[in-house]
Amino acid sequence: MNLQFEPIVVEPTYRKVATALVDHIVAGRLRSGDHLPPELELARQFGVNRSTVREALRELDSAGLIGRRRGSKRMMVIRPGPLQVGAGVRRALVLHDVTFVDVWEALMILEPPLAAAAATRRSDADLQRLTLAFSSVRAAPESLQTVQHVAEFFRALGEASGNPALVLAHEPLIQLLEPSLAAMIDQVPQARTRIIDAQRRLCAAVEAQDPASAQTWMSKHIRDFRRGYELAGINLRHTVVRAGPLD
Repeated sequence: MNLQFEPIVVEPTYRKVATALVDHIVAGRLRSGDHLPPELELARQFGVNRSTVREALRELDSAGLIGRRRGSKRMMVIRPGPLQVGAGVRRALVLHDVTFVDVWEALMILEPPLAAAAATRRSDADLQRLTLAFSSVRAAPESLQTVQHVAEFFRALGEASGNPALVLAHEPLIQLLEPSLAAMIDQVPQARTRIIDAQRRLCAAVEAQDPASAQTWMSKHIRDFRRGYELAGINLRHTVVRAGPLD
């Protein structure tokens, strides 16, 4: 019998230390705001060199799981925000070659019910943030600023839904939407006007706490994005990393 075995992958020690710390964070044994022991103490407890601990902490710092307060030398556990979480997922989606149409379909599935939830649950503070984001879209003098404020409008709507799972789920889609939307707005003169009209209607629906209207207008809003891509000559089968070139 001629058996063939795969080589055993040896994980670096610093990665094992980082994994152990992450396990404690995820399990809730280390909570947001808790300080980690000093590097020397961590090295003693793990039975490794201080340089190994330092490398593990650097990895967790890059992942947004730990950080330092200004003026403090002690590392503490922090909770990654939606922007940090979204950036990691966005990179993963790009590496999986998601296309314009993939992002559009995901937005069509997620955003209309999210808008309905926002209309049902929004607070006065949520409505104020949403209205401010819409005002910024309307007043933006340039396409790039318009796109940035459109993204903020979507984020404000997500926060108004009161569902952190939805907020985290749609953040990477928003980050992928921004470059594709920028590519489209510069090519379609009426796009900005249609965006402003849709977001005006969404603001009114959320203010009136009318979930049916909010869902309907968000569906129209997302469908308009696809129509804009088509008018701009953007190949919807292109991967989002190729947001610049037109077909």
